[in-house]
Amino acid sequence: MRPLRAMTIATVLLAGATPATAFSPITEESNFVTIVSGKELTRFGIRLNVMPDGLISGRAFGKTVSGAWRWTEGYFCRDLYFGETDLGPNCQAVKIDGGTIRFIADEGAGDHADFALKQR
Repeated sequence: MRPLRAMTIATVLLAGATPATAFSPITEESNFVTIVSGKELTRFGIRLNVMPDGLISGRAFGKTVSGAWRWTEGYFCRDLYFGETDLGPNCQAVKIDGGTIRFIADEGAGDHADFALKQR
């Protein structure tokens, strides 16, 4: 069982309370790469870079975030570390609404997290 703190951080990295509005699905890797290229994803003390080469880097709540991603059958699939804590793999549905990108855990059936897209 993961320590409570790690579970809390994982929830913050994956969950949100913003209601669904005009979000449009991103189902193609090429569209996703175009959207995130040159952008930093930011949210409540989290700053992430999702690189076209499949790497994820950044910081969250004072700790390093690192990992890798791939596009599989229309989903953003990532393996992520928060500091030394392995948050494990998860495939997520991705949606966009203007300057906000939404990741929905468990292939769209789980919690979601909204990130602002900021020019790097």
